[in-house]
Amino acid sequence: MEGVLEKVAKIMDTLPPKGTKVLVGMSGGVDSSMTAWLLKERGCEVIGVTMSLWDNSFNLPKTEFKACFGPGEEEEIESARSFAEKIRIPFHVVNLSKEYKSYVLDYFREEYLRGRTPNPCARCNLTIKFGFLLEYSKKLGISFDNFATGHYARTILNPATKRYELLRGIDKDKDQSYFLVMLTQSHLSKVVFPLGYITKRETKVMAEHLGFSELLAQKESQDFVEGNKYEVLFSPEEVKEGEIVDETGRVLGKHRGIIHYTIGQRRGLGIGGAGEPYYVIKLDPANNRVIVGKKPFLLKSTMVVHNCNWISYKNEEVPFPLENVGCKIRIKHEIAKCKIEKLDVSGTTVKVAFEEPQSAITPGQIAGFYSGDVVLGGGIIEKVLD
Repeated sequence: MEGVLEKVAKIMDTLPPKGTKVLVGMSGGVDSSMTAWLLKERGCEVIGVTMSLWDNSFNLPKTEFKACFGPGEEEEIESARSFAEKIRIPFHVVNLSKEYKSYVLDYFREEYLRGRTPNPCARCNLTIKFGFLLEYSKKLGISFDNFATGHYARTILNPATKRYELLRGIDKDKDQSYFLVMLTQSHLSKVVFPLGYITKRETKVMAEHLGFSELLAQKESQDFVEGNKYEVLFSPEEVKEGEIVDETGRVLGKHRGIIHYTIGQRRGLGIGGAGEPYYVIKLDPANNRVIVGKKPFLLKSTMVVHNCNWISYKNEEVPFPLENVGCKIRIKHEIAKCKIEKLDVSGTTVKVAFEEPQSAITPGQIAGFYSGDVVLGGGIIEKVLD
């Protein structure tokens, strides 16, 4: 624990000054709980807040697994409330179920029905957690100077550009900067990420050492819908069986509805006995088809990314073309070298050309752009060019 305590001391130097009012987004888990503790230990005036997102009009069974959206939310809220009481900070619950349905669930549905695979976490961070949660907290009369979360990421103010920059977390296995690439200067100027300077393991060791072992018994959030039951978000007529075909159009089997499939998927296709395995290479919602192919069909080199949000630059000042930079196309993807060229005057639509072909580039997912540990920005994958 001695090494962790030394790191905690270093973290304190990155936190807001004593007396600063900091609103902490709390989920009841170890990360957000220890974020609140660190800020309280720093001497900040800490206020805990939890989002209530669950809408019980959805027929979703309760499971043992934690998720952003599900009937198990009540236990998570109580866990957050209990920890807030333990460290003696005020605690509030903000009901954002209507906003979550409109801005995250409906968006998820619409994208899937278009044959795309959306990223609900990035969408939620931008619109709900760093949007409506802060807006409604202020309407409740909660006064605060900064907003803190348990994300494993970092921020700094670049003295040369006078812009706030988003950096990867020290723990590269847990780094969550990818989910934050759509945040703006307005968000980053107020946000605090204390855990970006330590590893997940060190967070757990710190919690146990401080006597908060109950936090370690909780399961990590596995998905954004409890039990991974996406079908509850769709009407029965939107989940229809259809054909699984290869790239030539040859029918190989039946699918359960295109909402159950995504680019790169291998398991659960139900077309065994074909020798070399097939992977989902495209979704065709117009014809209700899942198109599969052998692994080489997944490898692509070029894509178009739109709705780009540039963090390190003003849009009109991005020094295109960006060469020898990196791109991440999903959370478990290793950052790959690429060249980025703009396709419109504003620089919000770009072409990304990878040095080496990447597997399973998926329209609807987030593309994060990196230069070393610095997040240059990001956008939504629109289409694959080759």
